[in-house]
Amino acid sequence: HLAAALNERGQVRYLRVEFAAAVQDFTAAIECLPGFEVPYYNRGLVRYRLGDFDDAIKDFRKVLELNPQFEDAALSLKQAILDKEEKQKRGY
Repeated sequence: HLAAALNERGQVRYLRVEFAAAVQDFTAAIECLPGFEVPYYNRGLVRYRLGDFDDAIKDFRKVLELNPQFEDAALSLKQAILDKEEKQKRGY
């Protein structure tokens, strides 16, 4: 399936630290199959790594909307919210 293939290519790119390319692949996978929660999770992880907490939080929330049992997404969401608050407290 194309969405799964795009998701896997995104994961390879993420591991190679090709973050922009990975985000493109995960976004393409989402456009291909909007009900497939895994690329939202993976895109959220990349955005989190980039310090883009708002978009990461949106992606993790979407995962949980599609699959409330996705525990890693729930943990990642919690962490992204904490890190966003910490960043705001420090003012950078």
